[in-house]
Amino acid sequence: MIRTSAPVDAPAAGAWEELVTTALLGTDRRTPPGGAPGREAPVALLDAAAVQTVRRRAGLRPARAAERPEPAPADPRPPLPAAAARRLALLLAGRPGTAGGGRRGTAPDLMELLPQWLAAANAHGYAAPAQALPALLDAARGRTDLRPAALAFAGPRALWLARLNPDWRFALRAAPGGGAALPGPEDTELIGQLWEEGLFAERVALLAAIRARRPAAARELLSATWPTERAEDRLMFLDSLRTGLGPDDEGFLEQALADRSRNVRATAAELLSALPGSALAARTAARAGTCVAVDHTRGTPAIVVEAPHECDTGMERDGVVPKAPAGRGERSWWLGQLLEAAPLGAWPERLGGRTPQQIVALPVRDGWQGELHAAWCRAAVRQRDAQWARALLGAPAAPGAGGPGAVSLAERAKLLGTLNAGERAEWVAGFIATHGLSEAFQLLGVCAVPWSAPLGRAVVDALNIARDAGSYPWSFSGVMGLAERCLDPAEASRLDALLAVPDEAEDASPGAGGYWAEAFQRLVTTLRLRSAMTDELSSTGVS
Repeated sequence: MIRTSAPVDAPAAGAWEELVTTALLGTDRRTPPGGAPGREAPVALLDAAAVQTVRRRAGLRPARAAERPEPAPADPRPPLPAAAARRLALLLAGRPGTAGGGRRGTAPDLMELLPQWLAAANAHGYAAPAQALPALLDAARGRTDLRPAALAFAGPRALWLARLNPDWRFALRAAPGGGAALPGPEDTELIGQLWEEGLFAERVALLAAIRARRPAAARELLSATWPTERAEDRLMFLDSLRTGLGPDDEGFLEQALADRSRNVRATAAELLSALPGSALAARTAARAGTCVAVDHTRGTPAIVVEAPHECDTGMERDGVVPKAPAGRGERSWWLGQLLEAAPLGAWPERLGGRTPQQIVALPVRDGWQGELHAAWCRAAVRQRDAQWARALLGAPAAPGAGGPGAVSLAERAKLLGTLNAGERAEWVAGFIATHGLSEAFQLLGVCAVPWSAPLGRAVVDALNIARDAGSYPWSFSGVMGLAERCLDPAEASRLDALLAVPDEAEDASPGAGGYWAEAFQRLVTTLRLRSAMTDELSSTGVS
């Protein structure tokens, strides 16, 4: 047995050409390299040519036999149904559609359907076919967004392959502890040993696994070695406390406020501000309360703002960064940080018993409204406060749909993330029905897939209106691409009436009618393909 993994020295320059020359001239006139003249010269020439052929093809040098790798681990999950396995092969062999806003034809973009297929296959608990693993790992190597679902589907054999092929080493980095098995919660001795001696990735994975099951045990493990950890490691370990964050973590986080690393202090302050009952939250609420009040002296109540005049050591210890970014005023910078960290539950009492909706509706004097509402938006997202998110979002049909404080599109998308999936879809559907699709792309991206029936209808109706109005069609290609991936496949039958090429108005973009018909045809084809994918994964036949 030989091993073919050792690199070979480059063959002598011109070795192959020398053999070719000898063959053309004949062995009577030229002796083969390394051979002797005579009757055996032709045989020696052929032998040398065979050796060089193998070298040229393999590019590797024979070496001593190495120990064979252990067999790939078994995957106990049920195999894919045969039709689903064939579909996976087609998706992996597919090519992305044309980038940008150009015409893509009517064929579905198979690579864009792969994430959805993987999510469905993982939901069914199927094992990946062994023959599909190389292509699956290659796809995940090229697209980081595929990696979590692809590696979950590929299972333990993906890690086995990754140890043999450097191109797939990303799978080891993505797997907890580099693919190594973590000790069970009852094995305290092994846990302690891995925490003291393990690689950084293994320690992060261990801490995250323990935190998910026993938050207090993870905190105690971290406390034991905290003073000796590197600053960058402390930051990563501290981030793991977001899982299961609770009042019992306050003491440890308060100590971290005095850490020598600014990033560690900032993260500790952020976590404490997410605990409304923490001492930091109370301190921040008191500071923020001195900056915002309701003025009744001019008839109509209005909010007045007095930004801090300095960033003292107490503010800095509690996570306020003293140096403002370029182009930003220091006082507004300090104010925004205080308002973002202050518990939202303190404002109704501070501002006259008003509800969040009433507070947000108050006028704000001296041009502070944008700063104030933007900070409250960040606080609502950080504290996952749906009531304040609704107040800041406002009604979807409001002028500009920016809420009473003209909240930006990016802020609205983040606020929507604090609502449940049904309420999120309902708000976005109302926004589209009133304002169309020109600003809806970012909002649609936070909605659950598949889209609810009201949201799907709102998107299709808005696309139809844009088509009938002769709108420039390529400006809607992003929304159309989202619809291909997110619209409920059951909506396909409603789209049949949109497949014909419409009559183009005089002021319509040239060729717009054909583009719209082509785009709707691709949408219908993709929806029916997604429906077939679902049926294939639900079938009982196996490969």
